[in-house]
Amino acid sequence: MIFVTGGTGFLGRHLVPALCRAGYSLRVLTRQPDKHRWLQCFPQVQVIQGDLTAPETYMDALRGCQHVVHAGGVFRMWGDERTFLRHNVHGTSLLLSAVKDLPIERFIHISTIAVLGQPDPDNVVDETYPPRPMDPYQRSKLIAEQMALRCAAEDGLPVVVLRPGAYYGPFGRYAFNRLFFKDPMRGLIMQVDGGQHVIFPAYIGDVARGVVQALAYGQVGEIYNICGEWISHRRAFDIICEEADIHWPRVPMPGWLDLPLAHGLETVYGLFDAEPFWPINMLRSYVHNNWRVSSSKAQAELGFVPTDFRDGARRTIAWYRAGEPDDWVELDCM
Repeated sequence: MIFVTGGTGFLGRHLVPALCRAGYSLRVLTRQPDKHRWLQCFPQVQVIQGDLTAPETYMDALRGCQHVVHAGGVFRMWGDERTFLRHNVHGTSLLLSAVKDLPIERFIHISTIAVLGQPDPDNVVDETYPPRPMDPYQRSKLIAEQMALRCAAEDGLPVVVLRPGAYYGPFGRYAFNRLFFKDPMRGLIMQVDGGQHVIFPAYIGDVARGVVQALAYGQVGEIYNICGEWISHRRAFDIICEEADIHWPRVPMPGWLDLPLAHGLETVYGLFDAEPFWPINMLRSYVHNNWRVSSSKAQAELGFVPTDFRDGARRTIAWYRAGEPDDWVELDCM
């Protein structure tokens, strides 16, 4: 039995089926079960109504579970630090306290490669590269990751940390999916600095399979990067445009202009307490850096095999072209 947080998010839509296919029974925590009736399609899933920040709502459900997959939290490119701290740090702290005296065999903690903040601009980075988070989200994820690893070192909790790259795939409507798929498919392709910068995509199905592999082979106290091969923005757009038969012109955006523009947008959108179309954190940390990230450790120790970006792009485009169906099932998942 696995206790799962974050099972109704972007990753969860792929993680729950992957864990069920692997033969596990699940208890999935969600605040609003009525909004996630798709969970009822899986007889191995027991839905637990509760909140990560309210342990009394899930303590009983933890008992009898051999594993925990903690994928819950808040991911945004924009927002106040208190929100990230409450959900990503405080929520994780409460969950760690709740399981510390239970006979858990594996605690899979989902972090993010983004905790690095600013990767080496010229060289490949791996799990030993020192994190330097640049925004509230990244800081909150690093604090949570460090808390989990400290529980492994000091309390013997069998923690395995996975750091996925930038999620993309079916059911995704935000961040990488929006910038590289949805926007281009509706005629907006913003190519910053000629598309020379490098991104670190992680096909969402690969992340789900990485969790299954970490449950079986992950070494306690270790960190594993889960992502595909790095790719330049230009090449990513080339592939997506080819696969989606897109012929829109690409709007050139010099790096010296987009940051001031983003500052202006944040000022305007801030008047309405709304997220800007191009948040400054997205540009400064994700777009303007060269994310040459290695997943060789996960490949060697977990048996992780990343999906080729063209194949992942083709699957993602098929989902969009089908009308973004809520009941989408990939052929290799049937």
